[in-house]
Amino acid sequence: MRIGVYPGTFDPLTLGHMDIIRRGAKLVDRLVIGVTTNPSKSPMFSVAERVATVEREAAGLPGDVRVVTFDSLLMDFAEREGAAVIVRGLRAVADFEYEYQMAGMNQQLNARVETVFLMADVSLQPIASRLVKEIALYGGAIDKFVPAAVAAEVVARVAVVGRKGG
Repeated sequence: MRIGVYPGTFDPLTLGHMDIIRRGAKLVDRLVIGVTTNPSKSPMFSVAERVATVEREAAGLPGDVRVVTFDSLLMDFAEREGAAVIVRGLRAVADFEYEYQMAGMNQQLNARVETVFLMADVSLQPIASRLVKEIALYGGAIDKFVPAAVAAEVVARVAVVGRKGG
């Protein structure tokens, strides 16, 4: 069985993420979506909330798609899941430079796991979770960038943050 992992913070889950999940699931027998933390980011949602969101949005997809959390080196996570492939999405040249460096480092850590890059659909390339949060914080519409239920969750979270004054 060929297993792939698609790691990310998914804070929030975007239509770009969903595009990569749909397409990545076609490349492997099982796609494990790894929801992680990133110490350099300030998450809007907890890990448990993000896992629940990804599970809900991926539930109707064909194939064997699983959602788990991890808080370790990506290559340790890939090894733990029995993965042969890491699926990564690319949007722009800046993504490529970062991902190319990461792929090289990961190969040094574990040469048995290959990294596969998928270009985001052209219409989804500008979408970034960071920008979605910023747009929502300033009251902009985000429904073009995230699934409907995610848009509602982000708007609700922004409203709570706004009431707390921060």
